[in-house]
Amino acid sequence: MTDLNGKIALVTGASRGLGRATAVALAARGARVLVHYGASSGAADAVVAQIRDDGGDAEAIGADLAAADGAHRLAAAVRDLGINQLHVLVANAGIADLASIEGQTVDSFDRHFAVNVRAPFFLVQQLLPILGEGSSVIFLSSVVARVAFDGTAIYSATKGAVEVLTRNLAKELGPRGIRVNAIAPGAIDTDMAQVFLGTEEGREFIKSVQALKRIGQPDDIADAVLFLASDQSRWVDGRSLEVSGGANL
Repeated sequence: MTDLNGKIALVTGASRGLGRATAVALAARGARVLVHYGASSGAADAVVAQIRDDGGDAEAIGADLAAADGAHRLAAAVRDLGINQLHVLVANAGIADLASIEGQTVDSFDRHFAVNVRAPFFLVQQLLPILGEGSSVIFLSSVVARVAFDGTAIYSATKGAVEVLTRNLAKELGPRGIRVNAIAPGAIDTDMAQVFLGTEEGREFIKSVQALKRIGQPDDIADAVLFLASDQSRWVDGRSLEVSGGANL
């Protein structure tokens, strides 16, 4: 079992969905988890309470990552806790407002790139003073960085950008002993994916394009995060690990 005792992890967007499952999984393996939230302080507090009830160590920390200085504020709040080294950063927070090209707006385009691309990049930049030898940065990409679906053009573009950042930051930060990887989920049964999974027809379609004929669950992604967060992946760097049940092979 992955041992993260003595490690400190920050998970962005950890109040629900993949972020929540990831925060709980990291804490269960012994990490002290900083549960970031954007607006849902109550939901984040519930995650912290769950972790503490299970004997883990966690605290909630808020920041609006859509704001120009959101990543800077979050990094400052982390450093203000007196943390000398952050061992795991999971940049999970993201948005996905799917629409055809006719239905998209400049504001939607800018917000997608602000939250999904700009915030992770500058969060890494601002946390560099406490990232170092042995730290693992994990970005959340998506299968749609590889596969085209109707209505996903802007969201897919942000995830393609995340994969490019993964490779470039891995090369730049590797000499410091910092690993940077990404996880690319397929459709996972969360609130964000209900646009695909909200109907029986949608669920059957998703299963039809997968080699493994079931709907992915948040724990499927959390377990992959555990691997990249641990020393078991010590020789994995600059890569995107697709966790999609074999989607669109």
